[in-house]
Amino acid sequence: MLSQQELTKKRNLIEQLRQSSSLSLKHADQLGQSIASSWQRSNSAEIPKDRDAAPLVIQKQSMKSVLKVALEHCESELTHIAEQSSMVAAVGDVGSTIIWSAASGQMRNAAERVHFIEGGQWREELVGTNALALSLKTQQSSCVFSNEHYMSSIHDWVCYAAPIIDPYSKQVLGVIDLSTTWNHHNSLGLLAAERCASIIQTALLEFQQQHLFIRAFSVPQVLFNGKIVVLTPRQIEILTILALCPQGMNLENLHQAIYGERKVSVGTLKAEMSQLRDILGGMLGSRPYRLLAHVEADFLQAENALDSGYMESALKLCKGVFLAKTESPFLCAWRDCLESRLSEAIFKANETDSLLKHLAHFPEAIDAVERLIELTPLGHPAHQILMKYKDEQ
Repeated sequence: MLSQQELTKKRNLIEQLRQSSSLSLKHADQLGQSIASSWQRSNSAEIPKDRDAAPLVIQKQSMKSVLKVALEHCESELTHIAEQSSMVAAVGDVGSTIIWSAASGQMRNAAERVHFIEGGQWREELVGTNALALSLKTQQSSCVFSNEHYMSSIHDWVCYAAPIIDPYSKQVLGVIDLSTTWNHHNSLGLLAAERCASIIQTALLEFQQQHLFIRAFSVPQVLFNGKIVVLTPRQIEILTILALCPQGMNLENLHQAIYGERKVSVGTLKAEMSQLRDILGGMLGSRPYRLLAHVEADFLQAENALDSGYMESALKLCKGVFLAKTESPFLCAWRDCLESRLSEAIFKANETDSLLKHLAHFPEAIDAVERLIELTPLGHPAHQILMKYKDEQ
């Protein structure tokens, strides 16, 4: 643990780096590459200079996410940790919006002033460098100390954050952040945040006794209770349709959704459903057909990310074409709708890194190329390369 003198010295050094017109490689090394990169992104994000609190959004009363349900199982333990350690604890979703928080008496007023509370939007492009957004960006534990934060209103804070990873799908579901005042900085802070993340992950395991996860981008795959299930492409299509229709479907509608006008007997579909019921251990209901297990899927997460305006999260999830070989009219129509929404979001995106990663997965994504051209200065070498790339498509 650093002494007060060492903490003050660290704070003064950071302030010197903040005041410098540009960060050299030496400066970036002193600061840490992830913080230096975050500063650069924050400086180009056109965040209002007078912003001293995160934008606040009223949370919609929609179906509870898996993360919110898990929090109901462990919030008393997390609240106790926050109160005993004189900290504020906050859990953010994949878009850095806080969905739960608890604060000690010492931190409650400070947290409310800067909207480090439920509904606070802590995306980097809105409030600049902060541990919650940085941990989601890097998908690693992060510490942001004092004036490493972009907003001056939280220069008296030190924040420790860790990603929350679904124990079954291994997808990042959100992030937990523990924050206190900078003069209480402790090297064990990151370990405490990671411990809180593991508490939530244990809660996820406890209530998700029957858990189905469907991957439909790139290489389709289904996991049941964390184990890969060997299924035919048709069976994956059936599960995907039922995941998109949680209310269930009768035999006739399901047959139409899968086969359309193709002449395939109803008996063939019945046989597929019987095999699926055996594989899923009774987690497939009938009359109507529906999934009885807890269902998650990368395409549902992408849809939710788009609904919430989390462009970067949606692009991260869409790592390939949604069920590229499907002939199901229902799934083809849903894919067309998703791709249209994604394209619309791409033209509003400002994160060049995300667009370049998307282009790596989809080399023919002209919408991403055109948006990158718009974001790249006219005289920049990359602008000419992108123009040439567009002409070759």
